[in-house]
Amino acid sequence: MYRELQEVTDELTAPGQLFEITEVEVRGQRIRAWVNAPGSLRDVWLNSAGHGDVDYLVYEDERWTYSRAHEEVARIANWLQAAGIGRHDHVAIAMRNYPEWMLAYWAIVCIGAVPVGINAWWVAGELQYGLSDSGAKMLICDRERLERFEEIRGDFPDMRVVTVRVDNVPAWSDSWSSVLTAEPKLPEVDIDPEDDACIFYTSGTTGHPKGAQLTHRGCANNLLSLMFVNMAQPMARVKASGDGASNTPGSAAGQMAAIVTTPLFHVTANNCLAQTMTLAGGKLVHMYKWDAGEALRIIEEEKITNFTAVPAMTRELVSHPDFATRDMSSLSALGGGGAAFQPDLVDKIDRSGRGAEPAQGYGMTETCGIISASGGRFLSDKPGSAGILVPIYEVKCIDGSGNELPRGETGEICIRGAQVIKGYLNRPEATAESIVDGWLRTGDIGYVDEDNFIYLVDRAKDMVLRGGENVYCSEIEVVLYKHGDVSECAVFSVPDERLGEEVGAAVFPLQDTHPTPEELRAFCKSHLAAYKVPRYIWILDSPLPRNANGKFVKRELQQSLHVSEAG
Repeated sequence: MYRELQEVTDELTAPGQLFEITEVEVRGQRIRAWVNAPGSLRDVWLNSAGHGDVDYLVYEDERWTYSRAHEEVARIANWLQAAGIGRHDHVAIAMRNYPEWMLAYWAIVCIGAVPVGINAWWVAGELQYGLSDSGAKMLICDRERLERFEEIRGDFPDMRVVTVRVDNVPAWSDSWSSVLTAEPKLPEVDIDPEDDACIFYTSGTTGHPKGAQLTHRGCANNLLSLMFVNMAQPMARVKASGDGASNTPGSAAGQMAAIVTTPLFHVTANNCLAQTMTLAGGKLVHMYKWDAGEALRIIEEEKITNFTAVPAMTRELVSHPDFATRDMSSLSALGGGGAAFQPDLVDKIDRSGRGAEPAQGYGMTETCGIISASGGRFLSDKPGSAGILVPIYEVKCIDGSGNELPRGETGEICIRGAQVIKGYLNRPEATAESIVDGWLRTGDIGYVDEDNFIYLVDRAKDMVLRGGENVYCSEIEVVLYKHGDVSECAVFSVPDERLGEEVGAAVFPLQDTHPTPEELRAFCKSHLAAYKVPRYIWILDSPLPRNANGKFVKRELQQSLHVSEAG
C-alpha cells in the first residue's frame, strides 16, 4: 500500500500533471510550490462564480447561492474602497461563524486589503491589543464584539466600525445593510502572490499573541495540497486493492458539503475547510455554537459529505445517542485536526458501521494550513502518526543545537515550502527565531518514518493544546503575576479525555497572603478569554522546584501534582 502511494505521488506530480511541482524564489530562498496553484485568493473567488445558483452558505433558515454571494461580495468590496480601504490596509473581522464572516473575508482579499481574524472569545483588553497591534483601519463585528469594543472605543477614535446582526446600530457605526447598497461589480485590483492575504493571531510565547502573515501564495498552495491529499490516498488504496474502482464510502455524486464547526479566525475552518469548499463549489453550513446533536441533524438534512473538526468534537459526535440512528449515508470522511487524533477514536469510527472513514490532518497557522494528512486504511494502519507529508514540503528534524538528524531520529520538526508564512507582524525577532533560511521551526518534537509519515512525540514550545486552541503558558503566567498575592507561578498542560489537554497552574503565594483558586480564576477571566483560564489551580506551601539554572521544572510539577488535589 505504501509502495502504491509513492507510485501515485510520482504519477500525480510528474511534469505536465495537475500536481506538478516547481521551485520558486521567495524572500531569497528557493522553495517548492505547486505549478498549478491559483495566483491569489482573488482568483479562487473569481473562479467560484461558475458554480452559479447552487447553495454556498447556509445558516439556520438563511441561504446564499454562489450567485448571491458574488453579488454581495462585490457590493462589500466597492463599499470598502469608497470608505478608504485600499490595497494592504488591514480590516479586522470579529464575530461568530456567521455567513457574513466569509462574505467580508472574500471582499477584503479581493481588493488587495488584508482581513485580520480577531479571536471572537477575546475580552475587551485582548481585543484592544489585537486592533492596536494589527493597525486595523476598520472593524467588522457582531453584537457581542461590539459591546466589547465599546469598552475600549476611546482608544480608537478614528476606527470605522461596521455592525453585523445588530438591531440598534450606534450612530457612530455603519450597518451591514448600508454596506450592501454599493455597486455589485467587483473592482479590478492587481495582487502579488507574496502580498499578505490575511493576518491570523497565534498565542505568543512572550505573553502576547503574534499576528501571522499568511500570503496569497501560501493560501493558494494550501488548496492544492488539500486537493492532492484527497486524491492521492484513495487512488493508492484502489491501486493496492487491484479492484479498479474506488472503495471510498459515502456519496460519490452530488455537491460536497461541510459544517463549519471550528472558528473561522483559524486556518482549520478558513483555509482548510471554507476555502476548499469554495474552490470545489461546495456548501458551507454555519453553526451558531457547537452541539453534537444539532450537527447530526445537519449531516442528515443537508447531506454533509465531510465532517472536519477538532478530535473532541468528533468524539462527542460518535458518542452521541443519535449517531446510530441518523441517516449519515452522505458522509465520506469523519475527522479533523488541531489536536492529536487518538488511536481509540480512529478505532471507534472504524467500528461504528456508519460508512464514514476516519481522517486527520496536521498543520499550523504558520503553514497556512496543512502539513500532513492521512485517512482510511492509512490512518488505521498508522493511527499514531500525524499523516504523510505533503510533497511540496521539505522536512528535517534537528537537535537542540540545530544540527540535522538522520531520518527516523527524534528532534524538532522543521519544514520548508511555499505555504510557510512571511513572518509575524511587527515581530522581526520572533520571525528570525522561527524561520531560518526558509525553514520553519514547528516547535513540535517528532520524527519522519521511511514512508514519509510524521510522528509527533512532544512539544518544544511551552504550550497547552486545548481542544484545538493553542494556549501559551507564558501568556497566562504574565496575568497571574499581575495578581498581588502571587509570588511564583507556573502554567502547564493537564491531560484531558475530552479536550486532549487542559490548563493547569501551580501558584506559590506571597507571604501572609491566602489567594484561593476561585479568586485567581476570576482574576484571569477578567484579563483572558475563557478558554485560557486555568481549570486546575494548585496553591503550594513551598516555592516551585527549579533546576540548576534557576528555571522552574514544569515536568516535575506535572508529575507531582494530582488533579484530585487541585482547586
